[in-house]
Amino acid sequence: MEECILLDAGSGGRASQRLIADCFQRHFSNPYLDRMDDAALLPLGAGRLAMSTDSYTVTPLFFPGGSIGTLAVHGTVNDVSMLGARPRFLSCAFIIEEGLPLETLERVVRDMAEAARAADVRIVTGDTKVVQRGACDRMFINTTGIGEIVADPVPSGSNARPGDVVLVSGALGDHGLTVMAQREGLSFLSDVQSDSAPLNDMVGRILNAAGEIHVLRDPTRGGLATTLNEIAQQSGVGIEIEENAIPIHESVRSGCSFLGLDPLYLANEGKCICILPESAAEAALAAMRESPFGREAAIIGRVEEGAPQVRLTTAIGGRRLLGMLEGAQLPRIC
Repeated sequence: MEECILLDAGSGGRASQRLIADCFQRHFSNPYLDRMDDAALLPLGAGRLAMSTDSYTVTPLFFPGGSIGTLAVHGTVNDVSMLGARPRFLSCAFIIEEGLPLETLERVVRDMAEAARAADVRIVTGDTKVVQRGACDRMFINTTGIGEIVADPVPSGSNARPGDVVLVSGALGDHGLTVMAQREGLSFLSDVQSDSAPLNDMVGRILNAAGEIHVLRDPTRGGLATTLNEIAQQSGVGIEIEENAIPIHESVRSGCSFLGLDPLYLANEGKCICILPESAAEAALAAMRESPFGREAAIIGRVEEGAPQVRLTTAIGGRRLLGMLEGAQLPRIC
């Protein structure tokens, strides 16, 4: 009997990790891919480049705080930035369903152009394919980005060390809950908005202020909890975080409580995790807060010796393990 892919649309966390390891990495394995960071580190002559690619299938196409167009720019800009690189150029490929209104396409393209200008990157090449009605859901976008590495050493998910401090650049869960509210017509969540934003300027500020950064990651699908688990496994360390220290907007907290969701597993599209030596933590925190996208930045925990797992100290003083996301709280999130 032929095997099938036992994933739902948009599966993240452990299921996605298994698919990547058992299929793609097994066949594509090479030193550049096997780092398993947000972008690939590529030597080129005397310099080094960061390169990342991502595909965007979010539904709905437009939501408070952004659109599939802004996501397609911000997501790839941020992935390149997480390698301590300055993003420079993007490619863009559209798969468009037959019958899509031209005004919808133009609105998305306009959003992309504005997002690229704001992030100081240029879209320099691309492709367009139109498929028959029903072959895709209105529009899918793929973007690939390249940038110049400016960090030394280069951050990596495998570089977290015991004694390091864990920072996040702002409140978590906004994007995931916003998309759910729009998709399901949840009017009581009308005050939530996606955090979609380019982080390259903030990352530059952190690098200038703090110097050595061990890990930079953006907690997109699977949220903070899943991303920290990935880092813990890559680095072979334990990570301890404090629930009271994690910034979460009250509207997100109450919305998640009502819907039975955990904001620590919700997607973010304008936040980063920064792990670095304790001696540089306050300088990095101040640099984050200088950015309009980092004003709610906080120190949330530290790296410890021990089994590669994430432990949360709760608001009432208890402790529990935070595992990786199993399945997906919400598919088609980006």
